[in-house]
Amino acid sequence: MPRDGTATRTRILDAAECLMERNGVAGTSVDQILAAAHTSKGAFFHHFDSKRELTAVLMERYVEADLGQLRAGLAAVETVTDPVERALAFARHFERWADQLVHKDSACLYIAALSERDLLEGPVREAVLRAIVTWRDEVAALLAPALAARVESIPDVPDAHELADHLFATFEGGYLLCRSLGSPEPMRAQLRIFRQLLESLLAAR
Repeated sequence: MPRDGTATRTRILDAAECLMERNGVAGTSVDQILAAAHTSKGAFFHHFDSKRELTAVLMERYVEADLGQLRAGLAAVETVTDPVERALAFARHFERWADQLVHKDSACLYIAALSERDLLEGPVREAVLRAIVTWRDEVAALLAPALAARVESIPDVPDAHELADHLFATFEGGYLLCRSLGSPEPMRAQLRIFRQLLESLLAAR
């Protein structure tokens, strides 16, 4: 009976993700991936036509995991009926989970991939854009009722989509700080600041 190749494919993807986050896409060779995955070139090309296809498949997997974190956060607050409390509970959810989201060697595959000029078009860019737009739309839908309840008539307040983008940028900047400083603490600190910003915006007036 032929063996299921799923485990080998997953091992290749896991190795590629770790190496590409650390070294970048261009700085990661197929041979390095094979060594880290403990598999053969034949096995690699059985599952992927090229490193470029591997990168596209890997990015789709990464995006799905990322959006899974978003869905988990939304599910955690779906029973909170007050829109302001729901928005703040969502921010607190990620603040609490910060230590599980990152470690001192964490990096972001989005940054690693989009720093490569030849990946700025095609399926990799489309996958990253899907993640950004989904985070923006879903978080904005959560924040909009809270903003409408508290700050609708106040000038110069960021709108829901701008705040959603700010949260996404907080995550990406947090990864950069964690990797640069060799500590997971910056992610928690930046998410705390985002929560405090939201609390200030939504404070009863």
